[in-house]
Amino acid sequence: MPVTIELSDDALARLESEAGRRGITLDELIAELAAALPAPAGQARRHRLGFVGIGASGRTEPLDIDRERAELAAKKLAEGA
Repeated sequence: MPVTIELSDDALARLESEAGRRGITLDELIAELAAALPAPAGQARRHRLGFVGIGASGRTEPLDIDRERAELAAKKLAEGA
């Protein structure tokens, strides 16, 4: 379904630059960024195999996988990865 959004020239240039750097389309970049956002209220996100590997981490506190993923995504975005 086609959607039109209005962005400043600067925002569009940054998105196009990042998409080019990653070798993906602008649509794919926006979809990735949207997927990193929290799920809408009342809508649970489903994580397939989200538990794999957490047993060997040595951490003893409960793991909030959504928070961990959001923090990692923010860190990578800030680093330009």
